Amino acid sequence: MKNRDGLRPATRADLSGLPVEVAPTLLGAHLVVELGGERVVARLTEVEAYHGVGTGEIPDPGSHARSGRSARNATMWGPPGHLYVYLSHGIHSCVNVVCAPAGVAGGVLLRAAEIVEGAEIARRRRFAVREPGPARDLARGPGRLGQAVGLHHAEHDGIDAVTGAKQSGATARLLLPEEPLAHVATGPRVGVAGVAGTDAYPWRFWIPGDPTVSAFRWGRGAEGARTAAVLD
Repeated sequence: MKNRDGLRPATRADLSGLPVEVAPTLLGAHLVVELGGERVVARLTEVEAYHGVGTGEIPDPGSHARSGRSARNATMWGPPGHLYVYLSHGIHSCVNVVCAPAGVAGGVLLRAAEIVEGAEIARRRRFAVREPGPARDLARGPGRLGQAVGLHHAEHDGIDAVTGAKQSGATARLLLPEEPLAHVATGPRVGVAGVAGTDAYPWRFWIPGDPTVSAFRWGRGAEGARTAAVLD
């Protein structure tokens, strides 16, 4: 059912394609998270696709599931529509939408968003012990996004964003645009090491000109790998 914002609840079928195909369709989507009686809504402006081993025709050396199933990446193996919430650098909880055909692993990292509801809640979570930053920075980057919406590893890993079932005191719902955005930018993923962070994997998608999109940076060895590919 279409609502007044031109959004509709995501279904498993919407998210059952390859991550690189699903990722651009998530731009403009809303992730709605309720936790402890507080509601935050994030409009997605930047995402990155990641494939697991055997997912699609191109191996993805940048994926957590590149070597198969493990305790850490189990959520990536489906069903689609659950959220894979992992810990980055032992500090930041990062949120991914699981999306892949049945039996294979894949996900789309939510890199950046605009907080369109619950900005004061997100601001309190983000800037509890320091001076508030600009509104564009509330969910600019995957760690900030996870903190702003209130999802945490490991208690919220696997939460279902299709049914909205409660898990560890939180609910999450993904609302997709009725029509995909007409203009989408694409390029290398941010901060991914080696060839997986080069033009060979233009699996980062973002809304051009949106101020909440994170700044690009090469991952370890990625710029060198890109240069070597050009020379070859």
